[in-house]
Amino acid sequence: MSIEIVDLVEMGHQEKKRKNIFDTPRFHAWMHYYKPGQKDAMHCHNADQTFVVLDGECTMSFPDGGKIRLTRGQAALITGGSFYTLENTGDGPMIMMGNRSGPADKIQIIDYVTRKDIRQKVQQEVAAS
Repeated sequence: MSIEIVDLVEMGHQEKKRKNIFDTPRFHAWMHYYKPGQKDAMHCHNADQTFVVLDGECTMSFPDGGKIRLTRGQAALITGGSFYTLENTGDGPMIMMGNRSGPADKIQIIDYVTRKDIRQKVQQEVAAS
């Protein structure tokens, strides 16, 4: 596959869960789907990343209590090691595209409280949903 075109909003409404869409040794990308009210725990990653809101509304929260609301077309540019939480604060589904450099299997999900990698736990939760 050299080039593939995908409709991530349509994919999100069909899949209704996170889906990896691209993974090479140099780069990986995924589609996030959050139901209204769904949020994750405060965490960070060991790589820089971007998120783009494709549908719905996302509120990012930070350890200092700060919050920022993102809507369709807005992007978050996140330096590796920056802790945050994502929450769907809208009335409908929230669909986002995220990407990072490097392959997905080299990425850590670091819990804010324990400062330990919780990637396996998170992957099991996603698979069970």
